[in-house]
Amino acid sequence: MTGRSAFSTVKNIILLQVLIAISVASGFFVLGGWKNALSPFLGSVVALLPNCYAAYRLYLSRNWNAQKIVRSFYAGETRKIVLTAALFALVFQIPEVNLLTLLVGYLAVLSVFWFALILWRDY
Repeated sequence: MTGRSAFSTVKNIILLQVLIAISVASGFFVLGGWKNALSPFLGSVVALLPNCYAAYRLYLSRNWNAQKIVRSFYAGETRKIVLTAALFALVFQIPEVNLLTLLVGYLAVLSVFWFALILWRDY
């Protein structure tokens, strides 16, 4: 896989995650207004921001040697986990947050990875 196609795949996944986040939050908004849409929106953001960070780190390391790329990947994944935990901690400070719908938004955005592996794999 060339570098150009790898980054276009990452861009497509991030774009699809944004579309899923908007769709889930919009669905909850239509069903119950902005108070019902807040939690899935925040859950989507908690999943999306660390993924954007990881994609940016991947983009920055595109011209490095293999050893530096692997080190950068592990450091980026560690920071991604810490960022996700920090975002969850911030979101849980908001009194109106509904845990179940927050997790619906979070898992909906993360599920894009699972479906991308199934749909975009090369045979």
